[in-house]
Amino acid sequence: MKKLLFLGMLTLGTLSMNAQGIDFGIKAGVNFANITDATGLDNRTGFVAGVFVGGKFNDNLGIQADLLYSQQGGEFSAGDFNLDYVNVPILIKYFVSQGFNIQAGPQFGVVVNDDTQTVVGETINDIATNNFDVAGVIGLGYDLPMGLRVDGRYSFGLSDVPDERDFDKGKNSVITLSVGYSFL
Repeated sequence: MKKLLFLGMLTLGTLSMNAQGIDFGIKAGVNFANITDATGLDNRTGFVAGVFVGGKFNDNLGIQADLLYSQQGGEFSAGDFNLDYVNVPILIKYFVSQGFNIQAGPQFGVVVNDDTQTVVGETINDIATNNFDVAGVIGLGYDLPMGLRVDGRYSFGLSDVPDERDFDKGKNSVITLSVGYSFL
């Protein structure tokens, strides 16, 4: 996993050096998360925060990578299904007009907090989950003057979250709304 993250950041760094403008900043926002195909789970509202780096190749095309702490999972009455990830989305950004962009690309995540358990009577059962998550991301963004930006993204899981036969299989499904500030 460390090698994959290093390779992604190295690639992004190399590409950014040749890009028209380097972009670096912070962002924070809210997640509306759920696990698809899992019965009895409701949306979990959580926060997302981190840093981003990117660059533009020309007036219409750019790339951006984020390093984000992201609260995901779901809520249900019989226990907890809270998963916190460190996610690294690597997105191509197509600028439709001045500031307005469309984003798409892969996202790689590692579970850093796994609070998944069911309570049946007085018995607490842990639910095993996969430690690594791969997702696709699509979104819209707008870069405002003075370094401000807003993003809306949808990430759809490509790998199963539960790693247990007795639990319904499902994938992460997350809508993220965020605000950021670019220092460069």
